[in-house]
Amino acid sequence: MDQKISIKIAGRTFNLTATSPELEALYRQAAEAVNKRFASFTRSHPGQTATDLLSLVALSEAVLRLDLQKDIDRYKEAQAQLDADLVRYLQDNSTIK
Repeated sequence: MDQKISIKIAGRTFNLTATSPELEALYRQAAEAVNKRFASFTRSHPGQTATDLLSLVALSEAVLRLDLQKDIDRYKEAQAQLDADLVRYLQDNSTIK
């Protein structure tokens, strides 16, 4: 069931539709994370416009996402190697002695 929600980011209110309680929770957590990062950049870059600060937030979140994706890719490669090793081991040791 769709749920109309309002979230506030950098002092601006946005009306959204969440298609599930889980998505609503994610929207709210994401808004909280953006607002925390925005506040941090506001302190470390005084005098910058909200647009500039939000651009820095977007950039930092994109860098984080890309870094996490690299980790996921490395884990997938390691899993594939382990799977291949396991298959090879089982094939080599499949006969009962």
